[in-house]
Amino acid sequence: MQYVIYLRKSRADIEAEAHGEGETLLRHEKALLDLAKRQKLNVTEIYREVVSGETISARPMMQKLLEEVEQGIWTGVLVMEIERLARGDTIDQGIVAQAFKYTGTKIITPMKIYDPSNEFDEEYFEFGLFMSRREYKTITRRIQRGRIASVKEGKYISSVAPYGYNRVKIKNDKGYTLEVNPQQAEVIKIIYNLYTVGELQPDGTYEKLGSVRIARKLDSLGIKPMINDTWSRASIQDILKNPVYIGKIRWAYRKEIKSVSNNEIIVTRPNSDDYILVDGMHEPIIDMDTFNQAQKILSKRGQPPVPGSNVLKNPLTGIVYCGKCGAMMTRLAKNKKTQYDALKCPNRYCDNISSPLYLVENVLIDELKKWLSEFKVKWNVEKLDVPYSQAIKDKEAAIKQTKLQLDKVNEQRERTFTFLEQGIYTPDIFTERNKKLSDQINVIESTIRTLERDLLILNEQAERNEVFIPKAEHILDAYENLKSASAKNESLKEIVEKVEYIKTEPNRKGNRDNANFSIHIYPRVIKF
Repeated sequence: MQYVIYLRKSRADIEAEAHGEGETLLRHEKALLDLAKRQKLNVTEIYREVVSGETISARPMMQKLLEEVEQGIWTGVLVMEIERLARGDTIDQGIVAQAFKYTGTKIITPMKIYDPSNEFDEEYFEFGLFMSRREYKTITRRIQRGRIASVKEGKYISSVAPYGYNRVKIKNDKGYTLEVNPQQAEVIKIIYNLYTVGELQPDGTYEKLGSVRIARKLDSLGIKPMINDTWSRASIQDILKNPVYIGKIRWAYRKEIKSVSNNEIIVTRPNSDDYILVDGMHEPIIDMDTFNQAQKILSKRGQPPVPGSNVLKNPLTGIVYCGKCGAMMTRLAKNKKTQYDALKCPNRYCDNISSPLYLVENVLIDELKKWLSEFKVKWNVEKLDVPYSQAIKDKEAAIKQTKLQLDKVNEQRERTFTFLEQGIYTPDIFTERNKKLSDQINVIESTIRTLERDLLILNEQAERNEVFIPKAEHILDAYENLKSASAKNESLKEIVEKVEYIKTEPNRKGNRDNANFSIHIYPRVIKF
């Protein structure tokens, strides 16, 4: 019988650590190991949850534990309290309760051993989960009220200060505020000045710069943003829209919106009109008139385009990538200068040269037909001369050999019980020896699972390769007759993983159809 320890911090633990009570997980680990020793439980694994998550989907070690509980790997799980297993919503609690109930996996705490297959223990277990959920909601509400109260006092409660400020502790009070960072504050002033007043021109006039041109200007001056190496349109606009620079504190501007898609919780943070805006305790960097002027310009420039159709117009979207920087190539619609759609790298710092979209598409189809013809010959030869199924046979032989090894170690572990009964082993020696053998069994079983998974993949790959050639031939033969870019895109993605595109020399005038670029195709075929 094998047992596992699951360790996770609660909010109370984090607060206790802040008051100097020591590292929580270490204390809990020692307590649960002592419990296992007293009850002679064969603990063979310890899972430490180092992330804080409200749901199971945000806790990777909990996901792994539940998967193994469902497989019946563990006889029991040791935790400090049952609340450590699930404190999320009722769906998560139901998943945990069912996993333990239907596999008969026990939950062992310092206070009580829960057997979910027992009717009374099941009720006690479910009641404990219910109470932990109520406690979690109460704590969350208290924290949220505290945050809102701090915001209304003008304190800064986010963990990272915005560009232009430093986050500092408030003297003789709880909480934090912002302190002007002189160097970064000058950059903020430059951004607002270029946007609202403009850049001085040779003729003495001023030309207002947009967000993209301001980003390029800052990059050319060698000014770095906080995180990335270069400025972006989005980072400039965030600065122009943020009232923190006029001494305000804005809270809940982007509230979390949760939705369920394919049984997963999806979290988005759209802009909201329902937010808190108060005077902050910090000094402003920008005056109110300049900020308002920036908002007026933003409202004019930020008018949304006339809604058009959502019909896909680029048959190569999500397929062709820049061979220099790795960005996904995008379609540049025809305009007054170019009377055709072009395929270009969206990275403004990449020197990969664009080409007509139709030309790249035609070259790709031609190259795919050539490659498929060569691959078909090679595939038939390899099937006759060197059976590609050899990889499958090797994997099957490895599984058989590993299972024999597992049987041998299981026999060794069975003998430890005989030695214990005969008095050859003391309980401590038995536990130590049994743990070592259990560790070996775990490693061997893990190896078998990996080999079996690899074998399954190999079989699937062999089947895919058998049907790949006729499928690819059909797609390429019918490609020209497909009417929509969407249908072409879906067809190409059936046989192509991705395509890398590189072009170093521009076409000469009047020589547009010269395909002086290179493409590297990654087909969706498996090589053994």
